[in-house]
Amino acid sequence: MKIKINNKEVETQALTVADLAKEQNLPEKGVAVAISNEMVPRTEWENRKLKEGDDIVILKAFCGG
Repeated sequence: MKIKINNKEVETQALTVADLAKEQNLPEKGVAVAISNEMVPRTEWENRKLKEGDDIVILKAFCGG
């Protein structure tokens, strides 16, 4: 299915946010995911289904100054 991740169209086989996190090699901590401007708590990643055309934003925390 085709979805958007950070404004880029991506083809994915992921069915859930957790699957997408694995597919995208996201770290265990320091990551936030929003679908259609709605934050998805990590506790819901396993159950939150993805659908064609979802607009997803992935934010990664980083240190620096």
